[in-house]
Amino acid sequence: MSLAHSQDMPKVELTSEWVASMQEKISEVVPIPVFVKDKRKVLIFSLHTGFEHWVIPHTRSVMTLLAERSGAFEVEHSMDIGSFEAEMLQKYDVVVLNNNCPERDHRNLFWDVLKEDTTLTKEAQWQKARELEANLLEYVAQGGGIMLLHGAITMHNMSTAFSEMVGGSFDYHPKQQRIHVKPVDSNHPLVAGFKGKGFSHVDEPYFFKNAYTDLNFRPLLYMESKLLEGLRETPQEHIHYIAWIKKYGKGRLFYSSASHNAQSYENTGLLTFLLDGLRYTSGILECDDSPIGR
Repeated sequence: MSLAHSQDMPKVELTSEWVASMQEKISEVVPIPVFVKDKRKVLIFSLHTGFEHWVIPHTRSVMTLLAERSGAFEVEHSMDIGSFEAEMLQKYDVVVLNNNCPERDHRNLFWDVLKEDTTLTKEAQWQKARELEANLLEYVAQGGGIMLLHGAITMHNMSTAFSEMVGGSFDYHPKQQRIHVKPVDSNHPLVAGFKGKGFSHVDEPYFFKNAYTDLNFRPLLYMESKLLEGLRETPQEHIHYIAWIKKYGKGRLFYSSASHNAQSYENTGLLTFLLDGLRYTSGILECDDSPIGR
C-alpha cells in the first residue's frame, strides 16, 4: 500500500484500558510532576452540533490527563455555551476548544444551540450568538489563552473576526491518508518533543483559507503535500502548515489540526506538543510567537 493511500483508522473505544495506556504514555512525557501552588485553570469545551468526531472523548481525556499530570493545571469540562458568558470566561486562564464542529448551514456553533430557544426571536438568537462570540474574542484579546484542536477551527467558520483571531478558517480536507509531518523549525521549544524529527500518522489533511493567507502566525508543523491524494486543483503558494501559535491582543493562541484519530496519541512527541501548547497559552512557556507573514 502506498504511504499516501487513502485509509480510515478503526475507531477505538474509550475504555479504562485505553485511559491506562495513555496514563503510561503521559508518564513518559512528565516523569515527575512539578506541582505549583497557584494552578492555572483550564476549561475544556467539547460541544459539537454538526459533524461528530469520534476522537472528542479521547481528546478530552488526553488533555485532562496531560494537564493534571503536569501539576500546573486544574481542569473543568463543559458542553454548555453559557461558559462563554463574559463573567464565566474570567474564571479560566485557558480555554481548550475540542472539535467543536457546527452544522453546515451557518457554521456557527452558538447559533446552532440558540436557534432551539423558542423564548427568543430569531433576531435575539443571532444577537446572543454574536455576543458570545465577541466575549470569546475579547477574553483572548485581554490576555486569555486559547487552544483549538482539529475541527475546533470550524466553530465559527464564516466569521471574519474569528478567522483573524485563529489565524485561518477551515477550507477542506481530502480523504484520510498517511501524512508525513515535520517541524518548521526543529529548534523551536514548542516542537522539542519531536526531538528534531517529524512523524507519520493517518489523519485528515486540513487546508485553510481566509486569514490563513496572511500567515499572521508562527508556524510549528507542516505536512508534505507531495504525498497527498485528492487535492483540489488550486495552486498552493506555500507549504501546508497544520499547527501554529500566535498572539491576539494580549492573549495567546495555539492551533493543531492533529488529530482526527485517537491512535495518534500513542506518539509521545505529539503528547508533549499538546502539553507545551497548554503551557504556552497559559503563559508558563515563553517562546517566539512572532508572525512570519507573507
